[in-house]
Amino acid sequence: MFLFLYILFCLYDTGESCSKSVTRVGGSCSSCTICSGDVVFEDNFDTFQLSKWEHEVTLSGGGNWEFQWYTNNRTNSFTKDGILYIYPTLTADHLGEKALYSKTLSLWGGSPSSSCTDPSYYGCERAGTSGHILNPIKSARIRTLNSFYFTYGRVEVRAKIPIGDWLWPAIWLLPRYNVYGDWPASGEIDILEIRGNEKLIQNGINIGIEQTASTLHWGPSPIMDKQHLTHWTKNNEKGYASDFHVYCMNWTPEGMEFSVDGEEIGSIKPKEGFWKYGNLTESGYSNPWGTSRMAPFDQDFYIIINLAVGGINYFPDDAVNEHGKKPWKNNSPAALTDFWKGKTNWLPTWKGIDSSFQIDYIRVYAI
Repeated sequence: MFLFLYILFCLYDTGESCSKSVTRVGGSCSSCTICSGDVVFEDNFDTFQLSKWEHEVTLSGGGNWEFQWYTNNRTNSFTKDGILYIYPTLTADHLGEKALYSKTLSLWGGSPSSSCTDPSYYGCERAGTSGHILNPIKSARIRTLNSFYFTYGRVEVRAKIPIGDWLWPAIWLLPRYNVYGDWPASGEIDILEIRGNEKLIQNGINIGIEQTASTLHWGPSPIMDKQHLTHWTKNNEKGYASDFHVYCMNWTPEGMEFSVDGEEIGSIKPKEGFWKYGNLTESGYSNPWGTSRMAPFDQDFYIIINLAVGGINYFPDDAVNEHGKKPWKNNSPAALTDFWKGKTNWLPTWKGIDSSFQIDYIRVYAI
């Protein structure tokens, strides 16, 4: 037995125990030697490492006409006692109530850290009017676009979900380079998405804080997004807002698996590739992915953590909400204004710091 342990020690000591990893890492670790099991990215949020996390600054609404204004402001994103907080606040508390209906916001700052990052959907300059007010909520969205991106690996995040009607926290990944074309042709990986409503019922199921979801978006065009084939949910009667939970994604050259607290909620192994899995041969589109089994999920992706509010896609119009009906319709041309007018119902459900998205740690392991 002693000889056996000695041999194992020597193998480890000489470096021969390193199992070659299939994980590819870009950014600050592009030239690293990677062994399977290595931690290739980690943040325990003892401090806010702005060299790792870039703030997005925009009014664009994330492609869903969401209601938040993403800022680089320590009121909306900060670390305390080893926890990252993304905390939603009211734009009216910053600019005044009248400004929502009359002010023009320009986000063209004088430095990279304060300048607009997304001009789409009037994201860099927007004027408030009586019919179309300014984004009434301030929040944060941070990303590793320029500091860290990778292909294949295991992502593990310990997080606590915010509580409050119409809050929408997410941890997800987007492609560093749109190798296969614009969204969703180059893919999107959603590790975690949850609605902050305590009781939001659709078809007898609580789709609020009791339900977490993981999703892959992929397809040759937005109208051919095949996300419904790779969308998984998990309900927990205790909810996900009362304590921290561990959300994981295991991404390999063979497939993907998503889990919460060690329990798998969904997986996909497209043996003949996503094009065939999505039955896209007769779609009329050209296959942008070739013969790669995992395309578009065979390229570098970067990490995003954000707290959105509302929007015109994620909260169903037919869901029944405990604290008053949804104040806007997804097809409303004035959804922002309608949402704000309904604040007497939803604002009391926001519980101070408990309505912040809290992240204990995030780690990416080589596989």
